[in-house]
Amino acid sequence: MAHVLRNLAITAFVALLVAACGRAPAPLTHDAYVWQRQWTPALREAMSSSTDLVRDWRVLVAQADRNGAFHTFAPDREALVRSGRPVVLVVRIDGRLARFDAGVLAERIAGLTAGWPSTQLAGIEIDYDCPTSRLPAYTDFLAALRPRLAALPLSITALPTWIGSRDLDALLAVPDESVLQVHAVQAPQAGLFDPVIADRWVDEFATHTRKPFRVALPTYGSRVSWNEDGSLLAVESERAALAAGAMSAELYAAPDTLMAFVAHLTKDRPRGFVGVVWFRLPTVDDTRAWSLATWRGVVRGQLDTRPLLITLQPGVTADAPFEVMLDNAAVTDAVPPQRIALPSSCDVADGIDGYRLRRTDNALELIADGARPLKAQTRRSIGWARCKAGTPLTLSPTPSEGTPVS
Repeated sequence: MAHVLRNLAITAFVALLVAACGRAPAPLTHDAYVWQRQWTPALREAMSSSTDLVRDWRVLVAQADRNGAFHTFAPDREALVRSGRPVVLVVRIDGRLARFDAGVLAERIAGLTAGWPSTQLAGIEIDYDCPTSRLPAYTDFLAALRPRLAALPLSITALPTWIGSRDLDALLAVPDESVLQVHAVQAPQAGLFDPVIADRWVDEFATHTRKPFRVALPTYGSRVSWNEDGSLLAVESERAALAAGAMSAELYAAPDTLMAFVAHLTKDRPRGFVGVVWFRLPTVDDTRAWSLATWRGVVRGQLDTRPLLITLQPGVTADAPFEVMLDNAAVTDAVPPQRIALPSSCDVADGIDGYRLRRTDNALELIADGARPLKAQTRRSIGWARCKAGTPLTLSPTPSEGTPVS
């Protein structure tokens, strides 16, 4: 009888193993960074409108600046409670801060949990873009911080530049999870996000960690400018206006590109990959972020991708030039066309608002040169043209040149 019972137990155990191996992985989750330091009505509205999509809020609550000074911020705890979603408290350490008292900083970070209900806190995250050479010191700091958090989960952000370090595995063994940043980690001239390079980074990162990890993806655009000698003048990611240098460019994370990237990771899921963290939660005040509807469409995998309408609009007087207009009737943002050929009957023209004129042998073209994305259900002028009577008023982007600015 004992022999029979033992065989039955072994059979049941094997059946459980087979069932576990065949079980589909848990669905990917979506978190969002709340990086704003001013809790405006627009931010509160964006949060309340997004609770159906978000697993956790990752809220910036403190920063150690390049000089070592520790600054704390005051998130709207009532708004967070009303959202009904857990909160990960994020502490940013300036990557230029090379030396700090690990014990003092760990104690300050642990103290940030005071006053938060344990049922609301989902963890502490450290965002420290340290040089690769400092990974051993960073590992020691995390090891000192870990016991001060008791059972509260610890996560860190990680850079692709760390992947080639022999010290990375030891670092990733300390926190409970990590968030790999794959946007805005190269020189601005290389663009904001490259899905091919990002995919390689994710696959390589997965071989270094035995813990769950997430991938941070962008919801925003940036404008960069350079001096005449090619050195970087400024990067602006939160306001529409920027003092221009000798050269400038608009970098943009195209929503359809990010949606396809998430779909790819979902289908060909790396080991340990459990979700996406979006930087940052869009609001109507954030002129360089996607609209909230666009972000929701990307997360759900359903974007409204109606083509833009490009038209010549007659001027208010008979001798006034035509305006070249872009119309976006979709409920999500649209990437502006890269090239628009004007009819041959137009002999004088110019571009505005991110477009410039280029003359070809046969016609005039408007070329996107730092053109901003077109918000949902909006229209704007991108140039003007003087054209002969009878000129077609509906235009089309030049074929095969309509790729997004990235």
